[in-house]
Amino acid sequence: MRPRLANAPLLTALAAMVTACQTPAPTTGPNRAALPTMERVALGANACWFKSGDPAFAAYKLAPELNSFSGRPRILLVHKGSPESRPLLVVQAEGSPSRLQAFGPMMQEPVAGRITTDVNRWSAGNKACS
Repeated sequence: MRPRLANAPLLTALAAMVTACQTPAPTTGPNRAALPTMERVALGANACWFKSGDPAFAAYKLAPELNSFSGRPRILLVHKGSPESRPLLVVQAEGSPSRLQAFGPMMQEPVAGRITTDVNRWSAGNKACS
């Protein structure tokens, strides 16, 4: 006498439930949407430009504006003594995957190349300072 085989539809449903409960494979690379990208940039700028005491940024203050209703989270660099003044640097991202822009008077100064390199590195998920 043969043992009774289980109901095929029941086995299919059980296999689907087990598969649904499995943890998805991790994605490679950081989230490329505008907000997570600018969060990485803000953390990098704060750690590498300001908390480190970098002399190239000693006269400035970081002003993050990540909660943007325009869909363009950004960070600003302003004069340390007058945070209400016009920003000297604006770095913003838009879209998913994000498109980064950096503009303002500091992008016409010798430090512009370093700003670009640092922002690109941080936006890609690398937390290192230059």
